[in-house]
Formats: sequence, structure tokens, C-alpha cells
Amino acid sequence: MNTKKQDKIEFIPVFQLSFLKPKYWINWMVLAILASMAMLPIKIRDPILGKLGKFIGRLAKSARHRALINLYYCFPELNALQYQKIVDSMFATASQVIVMMVELGIRNPVYVRQRVDWYGREIIDELQSEKENVIFLVPHGWSMDIPAMLLASEGKMIAAMFHHQSDKLMDYIWNSVRRRFGGRMHARNDGIKPFINSVRQGYYGYYLADQDHGFEHSEFVDFFATYKATLPIIGRLMKVCRARIVPLFAVYNSTIHRLEIYVRPPMKNLLSADSKSLARRINEEVEIFVRPHLEQYTWILKLLKTRKQGDIEPYRY
Repeated sequence: MNTKKQDKIEFIPVFQLSFLKPKYWINWMVLAILASMAMLPIKIRDPILGKLGKFIGRLAKSARHRALINLYYCFPELNALQYQKIVDSMFATASQVIVMMVELGIRNPVYVRQRVDWYGREIIDELQSEKENVIFLVPHGWSMDIPAMLLASEGKMIAAMFHHQSDKLMDYIWNSVRRRFGGRMHARNDGIKPFINSVRQGYYGYYLADQDHGFEHSEFVDFFATYKATLPIIGRLMKVCRARIVPLFAVYNSTIHRLEIYVRPPMKNLLSADSKSLARRINEEVEIFVRPHLEQYTWILKLLKTRKQGDIEPYRY
């Protein structure tokens, strides 16, 4: 049996009987624990998950190392203790958000919606009333999937691009949760055309623009205190999709146990900008969202892998 249904329109995850083999039993145990945690009252589970996340973050040495390197390059003004505290908070946030997403995947969405605050939601509603195509520009925060799922649960049509995970069972589960309320999933290895077609058909595009896509099509532009290879694609997407580019970022506030979703006004003057300016505009939006909430960003990614000629890749050592 195939792991997925694949056509020219979208990716649809399909269950395999092989997922029941012993090699996946630990995965199923983890999923059962996550589902159990998702049913606990939020004020009980968040402190538990925060401590568990920090503990896991101490064991995940490679991921922690990447996060510390990224923070060192991006915020050289901080000291070693501050870096450690940010990374601890990041892993705590990650565990809390993952369980919140599991909750959204197995319970009635009303239980999650009542703990969500939108800031700038009127921007989305106004663009909808004007029948404008929209592409959300979304930084890689730990909560990034939840706003898309919430919008889909309201009946909004969402189209998103994603990378497959190496673990086939987790890939199936994660993408099934993402698609619970409908919408389209487009695998990056299928190219960008299916995503473009969905946006032109009226789907809200959900685009993560802060990944490192290598040297060939990227521009080296400022990213906090360092630089980053950034794909200057938003101008092209805006043009071919006839869409407005709307920055969006979700922040999980564990103090009050609520998800805060921030929406900024549509980006302007993109069509006349050159590639380097477009790339920098993307990073500026990431900086605006992330700087006040450093623990919310996925610093474990190899954000700075592609370097200028002569510069050493920071993750080698």
C-alpha cells in the first residue's frame, strides 16, 4: 500500500499497514502519551510540559548546539547564560505547542479557539470581503501550523507547502493532523506550481519563507546581526498569484496559557523591488515578529548553512 496519494493537485497522507510493525511501537507509545497530555486541563499540563521540554532540550545535544550557534550569530550582544535561557524556554515552548496542536487534532476545535487571541484579524476579514487572494508570510515559529488549522476549522480554504519527515509514520500522523479540517498540502519536492494554482483558485496560501534554500537562487541579506541566504520569491508569488502578502506569526504565552496570533498589514511596494530588496523585506518581517519573542522561533534549524564564499559553515564544529 502506498504511503500517500499523490496527484497534480495535492498531497494526501494514507495509512499503511506497515505502520503497525514493531519498529513503530515506540512511536505509537509517544503518540498515546501526547494524546493523553492533550486531554489534561491546560493549567496542569503546561507546567509539566515546560519542565519536560527543558529536560528533552538538554538531551538533544545536536539540536541545542544548532540553536546556540544561531543565537550567537544573530545576537552577539547577549552572553552565554542568556543564550542557554532562551534555548531552554524554546524547548519548553515547543513541547507545549506540540501538545496544543495534538489537542486541535483530536478534539472539537472550540476547546482551542477559546484560548486564542487574534491581533489584526480584521486585516484578514477585510481582504476576504474585498475578494483578494492572500498569501500569509509565516516565519518558522513552533506554533506556525496552528493558525492555518484554526482558519481551516472555520471553513477557510488553506493551501500550504511542507517538507516530508524522514519517519514515515510521523509524516503520516503530522500531515493528517494538519489536514483534519480540510485544505491542501503541497510537498515542496513537487515544485511550487500546485501551490500557485491553489492560491489563484481562492485558497489562502501559507508560505514559510525563512528557510535556507541554498546558494543558487538566494540573496545574501541582513538577518538580525548576521546575514542569511534568503529566497526573494514573494514578488513573483504576489504577481503570478495576484495576491496580497500578509505577514503572520503565532506566539504561545505559557504564563496565561493562550495562543496569540499577530497579523500585520499587507506588504507594499513589492512588485517594483529588486531581488535583494525583496529578500531583505522578508527578513525584516521575521525580525519584527521574532525579536520580542525569541523563545518562539525554531532556532534548531540550519538557518545559516549557506555562507558567502570564504566563510565557514557555522554548524561544522
